[in-house]
Amino acid sequence: MTYVAISLFLVTLILVIWQPRGLSIGWSSMGGAALALLFRVVTWRDVWSVTRIVWDATLAFVAIIVISTVLDQVGFFEWAALKMAKAARGDGKKVFLYVILLGALVAAVFANDGAALILTPIVLEKMRLLQLDARRMFPFVIASGFIADTTSLPLVVSNLVNIVSADYFHIGFLTYLAHMMVPDVVSFLASAGVLYLYFRRDIPERYEPDFLPRPAEAIAHRGLFRASWVLLIVLMAGYMVTEIAHVPVSFVAGTIAIALLVYGGRVRVIRPWSVIRGAPWAIVFFSIGMYVVVYGLRNVGLTRLLGGIIQILADHGLLAGTLGMGFLAAVLSSVMNNMPTVMIDALAIHGAHVPDLVRTSLVYANVIGCDLGPKLTPIGSLATLLWLHVLRQKGVNITWSTYIRTGVILTVPTLLLTLMGLYGWLSIVN
Repeated sequence: MTYVAISLFLVTLILVIWQPRGLSIGWSSMGGAALALLFRVVTWRDVWSVTRIVWDATLAFVAIIVISTVLDQVGFFEWAALKMAKAARGDGKKVFLYVILLGALVAAVFANDGAALILTPIVLEKMRLLQLDARRMFPFVIASGFIADTTSLPLVVSNLVNIVSADYFHIGFLTYLAHMMVPDVVSFLASAGVLYLYFRRDIPERYEPDFLPRPAEAIAHRGLFRASWVLLIVLMAGYMVTEIAHVPVSFVAGTIAIALLVYGGRVRVIRPWSVIRGAPWAIVFFSIGMYVVVYGLRNVGLTRLLGGIIQILADHGLLAGTLGMGFLAAVLSSVMNNMPTVMIDALAIHGAHVPDLVRTSLVYANVIGCDLGPKLTPIGSLATLLWLHVLRQKGVNITWSTYIRTGVILTVPTLLLTLMGLYGWLSIVN
């Protein structure tokens, strides 16, 4: 049965990453789950347990992407990008920092996928309007994709990995924020630092801001644009009360998504049903199916083996546990995708016998490793694969060798400093 569980996991993972003939990740994962049931690696009770764990996470993620899509169509992100480009007043290094800052803000509120897939094409288009050559554009393209993941730490909703982990360990929105706000600041500063040091020779000294259109020209409908700011404030306030009122995060995000769809449809800026059909519903089936397949590994005892490794790391103290868990999660994410990794690691951590403080450290270090680790290789996350695909459609081809070489140099120091930030913060607050 062990070999069957491993084989099902590997085949499902390969199909999810490879996506032959455009095969949906949802179909691949649900197919793996069906085979796991057929071969009795898992039971229907396991399927129900998995659904209870991931339903809020996946629906919240879909709602956030819907919100991002509506705001993109109203011109919200393009307006923000143009505002920052104008504010830099032709200073190339300053606009590079502003792009990183904008990416971090978008990733925090609209998830890493929204930041990478919506903001990157906008940044690329503006760089072309500024008539920058490929070498000068490359730092901005990489920065947009890199910062989307490395700063997707602060909120539960900033990354699907965060939502899944928080739901599994019953971590509320405010509790999560309290533990991750300092590591995220460290990650942002480290990311900005390594990006600047790596690309400092390629960043243009000056550019001509007059080549860019006025920010106001990006707004498709002023009424919806103003309403978007109000709804975003309500969204953040709603997130804050989810832990206190015991309300699912998906309910808050879904309510705001529906409000934007209704208003956008009434003023004819968007086609609501088109946005709904284009939402990443495959993620719902992917999350359930992949977790069921991972549960098969748990049932045959493989997560206990990983738990043994984590136990050894934790037995050496808080620092060793934090760094070890973070880098273990990062490496596993880089070779087998971060979603299966966060699921497997969560099951393993749950079975480890460690003090409460160490367990807390392991949980958050796992999230950090699964958020940052995907930047080591192109297959680390589905968002990265899609990001590379979008860039190819825009005429920017980044080879795997270039990506991995750049990813390792940028990610390793950022990951180390972020995990040290988590260790230091936990040592202070606990």
